[in-house]
Amino acid sequence: MTNQTRRGFFSNLSTGCAGLALSSLLQQEAVANLDGGKKPDGKPHFAPKAKNVIWLFMRGGLSHMESFDPKPALTQHAGKSIGDTQFKYVQDPDLLKRVRVVVVNDANGQQRNKIYPLQVGYKKRGESGIEVSDWFPHLGGCIDDMSVVRSMWTTDDNHGAQIQFHSGRHMLDPRVPTIGAWVTYGLGSLNDNLPEFIGMGPRYFDVRDGHYLGPAYDAVNLRVDPNNPLDYAKPQGRLSREEQKLEFGLVNRLNRLAQREYPDDQALAARIQSYELAFEMQTAVPQVINFENETESTQKLYGLDESRTKSFGMQLLAARRFIERGVRFIQIMHGSGAAGAWDSHSNLKTSHANLSGQVDRPTAGLLKDLKQRGLLDETLVVFATEFGRTPGSQNSNGRDHHPYGFSIWMAGGGLKGGTAHGATDEIGFHAVESPHYVTDVHATMMKQLGLDARLLEVPGHKRLEIDFGHPIEEIIA
Repeated sequence: MTNQTRRGFFSNLSTGCAGLALSSLLQQEAVANLDGGKKPDGKPHFAPKAKNVIWLFMRGGLSHMESFDPKPALTQHAGKSIGDTQFKYVQDPDLLKRVRVVVVNDANGQQRNKIYPLQVGYKKRGESGIEVSDWFPHLGGCIDDMSVVRSMWTTDDNHGAQIQFHSGRHMLDPRVPTIGAWVTYGLGSLNDNLPEFIGMGPRYFDVRDGHYLGPAYDAVNLRVDPNNPLDYAKPQGRLSREEQKLEFGLVNRLNRLAQREYPDDQALAARIQSYELAFEMQTAVPQVINFENETESTQKLYGLDESRTKSFGMQLLAARRFIERGVRFIQIMHGSGAAGAWDSHSNLKTSHANLSGQVDRPTAGLLKDLKQRGLLDETLVVFATEFGRTPGSQNSNGRDHHPYGFSIWMAGGGLKGGTAHGATDEIGFHAVESPHYVTDVHATMMKQLGLDARLLEVPGHKRLEIDFGHPIEEIIA
């Protein structure tokens, strides 16, 4: 083998899965030595109630009033200016100070004054009697397993709020690790053949998660396609598995020879491990997203029998299968486009009806499937969005961005079911009862996973107090 050929051979192996695994392992070693810090050992700081997270994020801004916080006062006062009602206090300048505007006088992110009526009916659901809109009938049937938080707030009035919900920091702040990165940094994976942190669906414009923790803690983006689940996952050229195994074997033998000469070379040790992991991932990942062994009833539960629900349903079924195999954090984004499909500045009734129809049945199917398999107790499911939508109308039949009050829900992982915590005012403008900044969701998750976020700080990267948040104790069982 000539030097040039040998270099090309190693170069080819260092891309794709092998490069991904190697980058991960080398970066973990680098973080361990960053500024004298010590990487966590993968063990929780105290007894956990949950092992895994499935994080579902509706990109663009789901209307809280037309989902999990119905407000009949909107219909009662429809067409009136907010200033001409008893609710005019919601626009008191002192109550609006939390927002940090990225683009002054942007066409979007305004308050909107003309009250817009509810665009869908709602009813009390389950034994708990929590109100859920008629756009989410299947999730309404699962409400007794869910903790709805109706008093979320954030400070970004534009779609940088997607970054803020994941990291706790405003768009104008430096980028910091996301919650998925912190969880995998603190706990790692429960399976050596699969990534620790998986992402599916359309990513928002910040495509990184690890930031100063390093690329090892970025989500590995996968497609639910057994033939092509991951970019660069297949070797270049037509190689059989046996031929590829011989190549990996040769690289391993050469690395082992070098290791004898340099036994303390941690980067070399990581490289050896990376090739072994990469080889296994090429088989393990396609196996997980192949649903041939799933029963017809299970596939129907996730909506795989219907074109509208099939795509999201496949992602959620894959998430359950990854969870079963020990993947720690699965992040699934819904809503394509630069801002996200849920961004209903106009035609809200049509767009939200269509989008909720895509996610309602599959998400309820996920909760039911996890529960019947005994996995919901140890799996935290989070259903979130970057902000809500305004009580007032935009473009006559839409709603603008609304950071002052909105809703999310969580289920499983030692949380209470059938709980509605916190509240917005009568028209859904401000979080007025038990308000929670977005990092309170992070803190709740960390507590259930047995992690103390303050023990994960990396020297040289001081975190702000607001980064840590506070667990929402009222929804913890």
